[in-house]
Amino acid sequence: MNAPNRSLFLFAAGFLLTACATPPAPLRGRSQWTFDEVQEGKLPAGFTIDATRRAGALASWEVVASATAPSAPKVLALTYPNHKSYDSFNLCWLPGTAFRDGSLSVKLRARSGKEDQGGGLIWRAAGPNDYYVVRLNPLESNLRLYHVLGGTRTMLGSADCAARTGEWHELRIEHRGEWITCSVDGQERLAVRDAALPAAGGIGLWTKADAATEFDDLVAEGAN
Repeated sequence: MNAPNRSLFLFAAGFLLTACATPPAPLRGRSQWTFDEVQEGKLPAGFTIDATRRAGALASWEVVASATAPSAPKVLALTYPNHKSYDSFNLCWLPGTAFRDGSLSVKLRARSGKEDQGGGLIWRAAGPNDYYVVRLNPLESNLRLYHVLGGTRTMLGSADCAARTGEWHELRIEHRGEWITCSVDGQERLAVRDAALPAAGGIGLWTKADAATEFDDLVAEGAN
């Protein structure tokens, strides 16, 4: 290929890539994931397995049967952490979503974990190293809210909150502008103001270290 034709080819390829790289559509109205229509052993469409401060293999996430699920018969679960890093955060998220203001909720059940248990929600995620996260931990009996920037986690709020391994709990956040409120089982526990991540971003699920957790009924109501 001669130089003029090569330049034309590269220009055309770049144009096509730019045209195809459309931003995620804003989440409007109500979206719900019950995971019941997904084949066991698979991930729901659009979900990506990722990690913050990855050390070793990514965790295994898959849809599994659960007789105790709030909306039986299936849930999305972290089945095996596949690593021993206490500082690694396990993500299963939807990068193709754009959530900024609205509410996000999920039901979760901690199955096991020696270093850590439970899990939570992420939102306004720009990638695996930048997002908000709220998590419920039965080992510590608390609820905590953080922002993660460049892989560094900063705590924004903490509240005592009884939770037991093997029991289902509902975790919910509302985010409007800079204001975030967090609730567990219908009771507000935290209200915090933070401006670290102002843009819309992805949503998803989170655990830390070796926490193996089941999630059901992920619901997003957005007004971007």
